[in-house]
Amino acid sequence: NRVFRFFHFLSIPTQGMVNTRSHPPAFLLVGIPELQEAQFWIAFPFCIMYVIAVLGNVIVLCVIKTERSLREPMYLFLAMLTTDLVLSTSTLPKMLSTFWLGSREIGFHACLTQMFFVHAFSSVESGVLMAMALDRYVAICFPLRHSSILSVPVLVTMGSLVLVHGVLLVSPFSLHVSRLPFCQHCLISHSYCEHMAVVKLVCGYLRVSVIYGLFVAFMVVGIDLFIISVSYVMILRAVLRLPSTNAHLKAFSTCASHLCIILSFYIPALFTFLTHLFGHNVPHHVHILVANLYLLVPPMLNPIVYGVKTKLIRGRVLYIFQQKGF
Repeated sequence: NRVFRFFHFLSIPTQGMVNTRSHPPAFLLVGIPELQEAQFWIAFPFCIMYVIAVLGNVIVLCVIKTERSLREPMYLFLAMLTTDLVLSTSTLPKMLSTFWLGSREIGFHACLTQMFFVHAFSSVESGVLMAMALDRYVAICFPLRHSSILSVPVLVTMGSLVLVHGVLLVSPFSLHVSRLPFCQHCLISHSYCEHMAVVKLVCGYLRVSVIYGLFVAFMVVGIDLFIISVSYVMILRAVLRLPSTNAHLKAFSTCASHLCIILSFYIPALFTFLTHLFGHNVPHHVHILVANLYLLVPPMLNPIVYGVKTKLIRGRVLYIFQQKGF
């Protein structure tokens, strides 16, 4: 089957290439395969999305910091969610230099550092989304005990565990890849250093690295999505027991923004992950474009969605702009 062929391909040394038994000084990034001529123009919307993400997240952080009424679990988790800027910041500058300036070379250690930040903070974002789902569950199912269950010490502990969880899970395969022998072929068929794209350049036995990569993906996406799904099933059951239609609408409105962010993060993440295993017929440029959007769309949407849906944030932002004379 396809999964077996995938593992079998990765476990066979690359034919016709010399094993250097060491790592190369640098890699070359292809960018977006089959769309090299269009990359110059594709970079403009990518850059615009990044600017919106940075400005939006900075504004949200400033509002949450200055407005005491926003010192609630949902908004503190939203502040934690701005760590997803690390995903786009660790990749976009090099991506733009590749697309606009043709600077495709990235140093070996810079590549591994980029790979670590991409996967570690993807794990962190997934953990924060899971924590936000638990917050919505407690807020709707146990409204009178919400502040006591999710106290500030509990929130700090949850945030710390999410960060440590991501770093500890991703560090082993980053260190393992740094010790593998690479072939002379150093062309990464991607626009940034993604784990599977890098390990395909290794000469030798890759099954350990691939299996651990899949284990990390399961531990992050599988478990977090399971907890999110269970939380929303419990929320749905609680909402349907509410007596009035207005109560139903209010509860669903509370969860709508979070569900939008969940979908914008997990749909491209799952598409990218499953394409590595089963998507042999998916055009490579489509795969890479979705992988790029996976790093840019969530940090751009987070402040927009919560800014529009949350009356306190929207009102505070409008007040700041009015004070500045805009």
